[in-house]
Amino acid sequence: MTGPTHIFDKPNRYIGQSAPRADAARLLQGRGRYVDDVSLPRMVHASFVRSPHAHARITAIDTTAAKSCPGVVAIYTGADLAQHVTPYVGVLTHLAGLRSAPQHPLALDVARWQGEPVVMVIATSRALAEDACEHVMVDYDPLPATLDAETALSADAPLIHPEFGSNLAWERVVNAGNIDAAFATPGVKIVEREFRFGRHTGVTLESRGTVCDFDPSEEYLTVYYSGQAPHMMQVIFSKHLGLPEENIRVISNDVGGSFGIKIHTYGDEIATAAAAKLLRRPVKFIADRFESFVTDIHARDHVVRARMGVTEAGTIVGIDFDDLTGIGPFSMYPRTSAIECNQVLNLTGAPYVLENYRARGRVVFQNKTLMCQYRAVGHPIAMAICDGLLEDAARLIGMDPVDLRLRNLMADDSYPRASASGMKLDDLSHQAALRKLTQIMDYDTLRADQAEARKRGVYRGIGFVSMVEVTNPSPMFYGIGGAPIASQDGATVRLDAGGALHVSSSITEQGQGTNAILAQIAAGVFGVDLNRVKVTTGDTATTPYGGGTWASRGAGIGGEAMLQAAQALKDQVLEVAAVMLQTTPDKLDIQNGNVTDPDGTKRMTLADLARTVYYRGNELPSDLKPELIATRHYRVTDFPFVFTNGAMAAQVEVDIETGFVKVLHFWAVEDCGRVINPMLVDEQIRGGVVQGIGGALYEECHYSPEGQMLNATMADYMVPMAAEMPDITVAHIETPTKTSVLGAKGAGEAGTGGAPAAILNAVNDALAPLGASLWQMPMTPERVLTALDAAAG
Repeated sequence: MTGPTHIFDKPNRYIGQSAPRADAARLLQGRGRYVDDVSLPRMVHASFVRSPHAHARITAIDTTAAKSCPGVVAIYTGADLAQHVTPYVGVLTHLAGLRSAPQHPLALDVARWQGEPVVMVIATSRALAEDACEHVMVDYDPLPATLDAETALSADAPLIHPEFGSNLAWERVVNAGNIDAAFATPGVKIVEREFRFGRHTGVTLESRGTVCDFDPSEEYLTVYYSGQAPHMMQVIFSKHLGLPEENIRVISNDVGGSFGIKIHTYGDEIATAAAAKLLRRPVKFIADRFESFVTDIHARDHVVRARMGVTEAGTIVGIDFDDLTGIGPFSMYPRTSAIECNQVLNLTGAPYVLENYRARGRVVFQNKTLMCQYRAVGHPIAMAICDGLLEDAARLIGMDPVDLRLRNLMADDSYPRASASGMKLDDLSHQAALRKLTQIMDYDTLRADQAEARKRGVYRGIGFVSMVEVTNPSPMFYGIGGAPIASQDGATVRLDAGGALHVSSSITEQGQGTNAILAQIAAGVFGVDLNRVKVTTGDTATTPYGGGTWASRGAGIGGEAMLQAAQALKDQVLEVAAVMLQTTPDKLDIQNGNVTDPDGTKRMTLADLARTVYYRGNELPSDLKPELIATRHYRVTDFPFVFTNGAMAAQVEVDIETGFVKVLHFWAVEDCGRVINPMLVDEQIRGGVVQGIGGALYEECHYSPEGQMLNATMADYMVPMAAEMPDITVAHIETPTKTSVLGAKGAGEAGTGGAPAAILNAVNDALAPLGASLWQMPMTPERVLTALDAAAG
C-alpha cells in the first residue's frame, strides 16, 4: 500500500500520519496496526453530557457502559482535562475589584448552571457520540440555586463560590456634580421608574462550531473556528493548551452570524481542541440549537431603578440610577461579564448636557447561563433609562418630547467635550440628526394621525431616542486590562503579475459585508476595478495581526489600515512607473488598472509593470528595489472610543383588547462618519433594528424556579420574523471622525442599541391616554394587559 496511512495503537485511537507503510512501521517499532483510509473515518465527533441541574455537586461519574458503545473513541471528564488544560479567569485589571473563580472546560466537583459540560464523549459520528452520552452515569447532589439577581446579595442567598463570602462579582459608582442638591432645588420635578430588561441571547443562523486538527509531527494545532477573533483565540489556545502561539493556526471564514456571541471562550470548544491534541486526530463539535440556548452567552439581565429631575422650563438637572445585573456563575473569559454594566454606567445620558449624574452598578453571580457581550453591549439599557425617563418627564411638564430633547442635547458645534460620566466625545451631530429625523418621518402629520386614531379608539404611539454608539475602540477598552485582544488591525495589499490586487486583513467576515468593504477601499484608493481585488480574512497564518471584528470596528479600524496599505502600495508602483517612463511619480496616476497621466491617458498596464518587476528586474536600476506589497496597521490613539450618534423613532399601534403591539414604521438617522457603502450600512442598521425589536417585544430566556431554561427551542423562544418587520427608513448625516483619514465610524450596532428605547417610548405614548405605562422588556401582550388593568384599578 502506498500513500498516507493513518495509524492506531488500538482500535480507533489515532497515533499519527506518515507517508509509506515502511516508514510508519519503523516509527511505531511494531507497536501499531494499520488502518486503511476508508476503513475508519479519521475525523471524530464530540458530544457532551451536560448538567441537568442549575447547581449540584458531582459525586460520581461512571463511564464504563459508555466506553463499550459502538464507535466510541475516548471519554473525558473534567478531572481528565484538568491535567492538560490550565484554568482561566475572566477578570480585567482596569475593572477594579472584579472577581471570578477559575473555570475549566468541563465541570470538576460542582456544576453551576444547567447546560454546563460535565463529560465529553468522542466517537466516529455525532450520532454515536450522543448515543454513548446516554450511557454515562453521573451522580449529582443538588444544591440550592441562586437565580434571581435581586436576592443574590441577601444574607441567606446560597453562595455560588463560598470562598468569596458573597455573590457580588463587581461594583462601581460614578458620581458627578451634586445630584441630591439638584433634585432638592425648588421647581425641579422628579420622575422615577423601575426598568426591567429581560435576559435574552443572540440566535445566530449558524450555531457555534469548531474542527480542531493536531499534527503531532510538528506539534501543530489547526482550529477551524466559527468566531470573530482568530488571533485572540490563538493566544488562548496557546496559553491553556501549552503550545507555542506559532504552532497554532486559527481559521475563521464566512461565519454565519455572530452578534458578539462568538467572541468568547467556551468550555466545549476548548475541550474539543484538547481532545484533538490528545488523540492526534481531527475532532469536530457543532452545537445543536438546544446547546446554543443553554451555553451561548446571554445578555440584558438588568433591573434598574432610576430618577430624572427636570425644571418646568424643560432643563434636565440630573439622572440618578442603580443598575443590578446577573451574569451567571462566572465572569466570561477573557472579555469579562462586567463590561455590559460598565457600558450602562458610561453611556446613560451621554447625548445630553448633564451637570449632575450618579450611577451605581452591581454585577452578581447566579446559577444561569453566563452573561457577556452581545450586539450593542449595554446600549439598549443605557438609552432606555435616559430617554424613557425623558419622555416620562415631558408628559409630566406638558412638553413635546422632541422639544425637550432639543433643549438638552449637546450642541453640534460644542465638541470636543465630555459626557457626564467622563466619556470623551467629538464629531457628533445630535441636534442635526433629530431635526432630520422629524423631517423624514413628517412628525406633525403623524401626531395629527395619532389624534384622529384615538377618536376611533385606536391607540397609536410615537417614541424617540437620541443615542450614541461605541465604535472603533482603542487599547483602553481591553488591552489595558491585560486581555489578549488587539486594538489594532492590519492590512496587506499585494500586486500580482497579472495586475490584480490580493488583500488580506485581520478583521473577519460574519455576513456584515467586511470583505466587500475591504475590496472597495483597496480598489478605490489604488485604482483598479473592484472585480480585480481578491480578499482574504480570518486566518492567523496568512493575515496580519489584529483584533478581528467586534464593537463596530471593521470599517473604522480595519478599513483605515486597508486604506493606508493601498496608498503605500500605490506610492511604490508610481515610483517604479516613473523610473520606467522617465518622469516623476507626481505626474502619474493609476486608473482602471493602468498607469496613466493625470488626465487619464494610458501609459502602461499594471500587468506590464508587475511582470517587469517580477520577471525582468535586470531592466530596472540596481538601487530601485520594489516589493509590490505593503502592510500597514492602524489603531485609535486619541480617544478611548470613536462615537457614532443617531436619532430614531418608532410608530406603534397597541391593541388594548389583546395587548399586542405592532410596529407600524421605524425611522433611523445615523451619523457614522463617512459612509463607504450605503447599501451595506443601511442594511446593518435595519438588521440591528430588527434585533432591537426582538429585545423590546419578543425575546426572553425564561427559567423555572429550579433554574431550568424553559424555552430553549426555536418553537418556544420568540424572535421577530418577516411578518414582524416594519418598514424601516434610514437616512444619514456624515460627520467624519478626525481620528483617521478614512473618517469612518462604526454602524453595526446602532439599531440594536436604539430601537428598544424608541419602541418603549412609543408603547407608553400609546398607553398614556389610558393612564397606563410599562417599563419592562419584552413588552409582551400579557404585560401590556397587566399594565392596563393596573391603570383601570
